[in-house]
Amino acid sequence: MTKVNAWLNAARLRTLPLSISGILVGTAIAAFHGATNTYIFILALCTTVGLQITSNFANDYGDGVKGTDNDARIGPKRALQSGLLTGTELKRGIYISIGVNIVLIVLLILTSFGLKEILYPALFLTLGAFAIWAAIKYTVGKSAYGYNGLGDIFVFIFFGLVSVLGTMFLYLKAIYLITFLPAITIGLLSVGVLNLNNMRDIKSDKSVSKNTLVVKLGLRKAKMYHYTLLSISFLCLFYFLSTTNGSLIRYVSLIGFVPVFFHLRKVAVTNNEAELDPELKKLALSTFFTALLFFISYYYFL
Repeated sequence: MTKVNAWLNAARLRTLPLSISGILVGTAIAAFHGATNTYIFILALCTTVGLQITSNFANDYGDGVKGTDNDARIGPKRALQSGLLTGTELKRGIYISIGVNIVLIVLLILTSFGLKEILYPALFLTLGAFAIWAAIKYTVGKSAYGYNGLGDIFVFIFFGLVSVLGTMFLYLKAIYLITFLPAITIGLLSVGVLNLNNMRDIKSDKSVSKNTLVVKLGLRKAKMYHYTLLSISFLCLFYFLSTTNGSLIRYVSLIGFVPVFFHLRKVAVTNNEAELDPELKKLALSTFFTALLFFISYYYFL
């Protein structure tokens, strides 16, 4: 495998559609309220992708040096684990991606707020710095929060609330209480992807003292938690759609939940953790598909 392919492996391109789901939803809500800006949209997408790649590099490095990514782990081999990249190379990649992220965050803030505002740019710079910290500290360092069962909280905050509401604010300079519902939907679906990943890895995580929430709950309770996450996400989106004035096309995004319900059935009858691995892609793409349908309906038709 070439170095280019090794870096693409470490970047985990399959995770990127999930990461931009919140951007699509936040942009669609802003458009529904009359605010569009192509430059903000593009920069928000690039910033989110950049942060996700940084997180993936850091996750590969953190789990690799801790020995969490070992032969007992189910799923694709990681770059450091398989020897495709060295620890030094991955650290360099993390530093470079952080630099790119900082540039993108500054450009996004300047495009949205200009040079006259002070408070909002300072707030988003702080939020950007916290996002970079969270991307790295999931598995890196002795106090990595992913090893203490806190990953679900951070995923909900950044993939849901910050991604949707933050994006919407970049356009509108306002947040409406009702828009927390689609933000919660995307956040809970994203937590569902993480929970599914951790259910798959429960045995290997437990063996290296990676105390994810699934390890703490046990598989049976983790499944109940999974059902709850996805059910509430559906109800939040349905209620939000029902409050929107306009044609019935607004409900089209609910089609994205059809494979989610089939997924729930699969999780319920599966006792072999290895069989959960294909479900990760299904749930992540279902989340993206839901967000994409929401974007198309609200951006172009409502």
